[in-house]
Amino acid sequence: MYRMGFIGLIWLCSIPSLAIAQQKPLTVDRIFDSGEFRAAGFSVNWMPTGNRYFVKQPGASNNGDDIVLVDPRTSEQTTLISAANLIPEDGADPIDIESFQVSPDKNKVLVFNNSRRVWRYNTRGDFWVVDLVSGTVRKLGGADTEEATLMFAKFSPDSKSVAYVRDRNIYVEQIESGQIRQITQTQTDDIINGTSDWVYEEELDLRDGFQWSEDGQQIVFWRFDTSDVGVFTMINNTDELYPKLIRFQYPKVGTTNSAVSIGIYDMVSGDTKFLDLPGDPRENYPARINWIPGTDQFLLQRLNRLQNTNTVYAVDAKSGQFRTVFEDRDAAWVDACDWIRWSPDGKQFSFISERDGWKHIYLVDLDTGDLQLLTPGAFDVIELFHIDLENRSCIFLASPDDPKSRYLYQQTFGETETKRLTPQEQSGWHAYSVSADGSNAVHTWSQFGAPPMIETVSLPGHQSIQSKVSNAELSQAIDELPPIKQEFFQVEIDDGAGGSLTIDGWAMYPPKFDAAKKYPALVYVYGEPWGTTVANRWDGNTYLWHRMLCEQGYIVLSFDNRGAKCPRGAAWRKAIYKKIGIINAADQAAALSATLQRMPFIDAQRIGIWGWSGGGSSTLNALFQYPELYQTGISVAPVPDQRYYDTIYQERYMQTPTLNPQGFREGSPITHAKNLQGNLFLIHGTGDDNCHYQTMELLINELIAEDKPFQMMAYPNRSHSIREYENTTPHLRKMMTNYLLERLPPGPR
Repeated sequence: MYRMGFIGLIWLCSIPSLAIAQQKPLTVDRIFDSGEFRAAGFSVNWMPTGNRYFVKQPGASNNGDDIVLVDPRTSEQTTLISAANLIPEDGADPIDIESFQVSPDKNKVLVFNNSRRVWRYNTRGDFWVVDLVSGTVRKLGGADTEEATLMFAKFSPDSKSVAYVRDRNIYVEQIESGQIRQITQTQTDDIINGTSDWVYEEELDLRDGFQWSEDGQQIVFWRFDTSDVGVFTMINNTDELYPKLIRFQYPKVGTTNSAVSIGIYDMVSGDTKFLDLPGDPRENYPARINWIPGTDQFLLQRLNRLQNTNTVYAVDAKSGQFRTVFEDRDAAWVDACDWIRWSPDGKQFSFISERDGWKHIYLVDLDTGDLQLLTPGAFDVIELFHIDLENRSCIFLASPDDPKSRYLYQQTFGETETKRLTPQEQSGWHAYSVSADGSNAVHTWSQFGAPPMIETVSLPGHQSIQSKVSNAELSQAIDELPPIKQEFFQVEIDDGAGGSLTIDGWAMYPPKFDAAKKYPALVYVYGEPWGTTVANRWDGNTYLWHRMLCEQGYIVLSFDNRGAKCPRGAAWRKAIYKKIGIINAADQAAALSATLQRMPFIDAQRIGIWGWSGGGSSTLNALFQYPELYQTGISVAPVPDQRYYDTIYQERYMQTPTLNPQGFREGSPITHAKNLQGNLFLIHGTGDDNCHYQTMELLINELIAEDKPFQMMAYPNRSHSIREYENTTPHLRKMMTNYLLERLPPGPR
């Protein structure tokens, strides 16, 4: 059984004949190297109270940036610090501002620059304190500090000190005297204080591993003992005369984790105490800390190793005593909550849970642990922005009727109906950065194939205040491309249990498409629980590359299978539990089969598929498990054997190889490599610290053993993003494009 209903034509270009004559087709170099299609952005630092924001903008002389305070309602600007005041004593030019924070007393600014990449993000660099009263500009870390060695610097609540991490330890530096106090000690390189190990950073989004207390009397921090964690080694063969080994602790699924503890340093006594939490510290994940307003206490969220229980503790920072407030449980997995907001008296806090089958906002009583549902209904809350307990309402991101879009909603407590704040005529993908009082926001809106526009708006009325970014030049450049048809659609497939299931998809067609002819199709896939591909939003260079392929004569398709990170309820997302590589591969194949029946203009003998990371793994499973459907695939940076990925991600969704041996075996592409019949192009960076090149070599050996031909491209020392070194991205995309042109011939027949 299948059903396809066309639920929305996204964009059908129609331009005058004169413009058609001037059309210039897309190329890889135009997309990835020219800068012609780069979208502009706009970001702000909201003040911790009220509705004004700080932003950096070019200075009057265009030499450096000013930091200004803006009232979004009136657009009135007050210069906090000009570029001319950002010149250090020994410098000639203003400090380049990568990011900044304003001190609590608003008399100082902490500027971050000269950053260096630490795994995925640039979190290490230089920090400068700019005193707005005296006009001094001073670099933190002391005179003998090496360049770009500090991380996560932040002001103390009294604005007199700055704490930061350097070389796995936490330091506190007094601003006026420059005196530096080291508050943690590491005897070996296996100990990490104030930041995280590899797997916490990647899978729990924990990088900044310390916080000041509200009164500045304590610093609470994460401490990692990585001594028993397996060491992964990568080889850099190209940057020096002899190969260089890169070694770091990486816990592969089912192996030993870091022992993680929570320390509390007392600024007065200089003493440190560690929480005596129950259970093995290697079998639990302290995930989030939130200070309770007006107290010496903080909330600690701690996930068990299988991540099906999140225990929320209330901890007294003075004594180290703790108690359980409540537990969030699920038969599959739970997530740490990033959207905790407090009542004015600090007695209640918001919490996101899927306990009723949908991701909803609850109000938790700190004393009793009782939960009150604030957002009833058959929909998911995607992100909480603001909660007003006095007026009994909250605003959040959701999309109850359209999982491919995102909209702003308001909920009044006690009422069953939600109110959409995003204008009804603005379909698509909406993102918001909301002021502390919930009265204003920076609003970003895009659609499939349409670049983002950014404006400030007032809430809850959503009245536009000022346009910040139009991306008009980018829109014009896209309008001048050969016109193509693009649309979202749905197909109905068998759910494997006697029922049916609706799958969302999109399609992009070649210019001058003729339904009476047969066209090759390329499927773009991700397929795992971490993301989604069917979204009514601007997808940047990925969209443009797909559009370029349409110009070459391909139809490009994409589907979101069960397990994708869509607002379709917990049952949808968690159907993939213990079955990654099984459920998603089956749904993708069924959706493609249904589409082929409904779209006879697709040539069933010319079907390709490609994906990156989890999408690379999905590509392999498609070719290996369903060789009768897919003839050609490009797999970029996959994990061919799930046993070789990290503990936190893989165990969250698959348990362990001991508990779920069949799932790991049947869901891993390497198990099915013997079934390859079509064309396979493997691409991987040898310096991929995330999805290791090691697993690619295992697959290569298996394909060789099974006498299966394939093509392989290894990028030396490139990470998971395969973007380091000169010309890498254009080269990669040209390799992919040429492989498709050769192995999946384009154009109608």
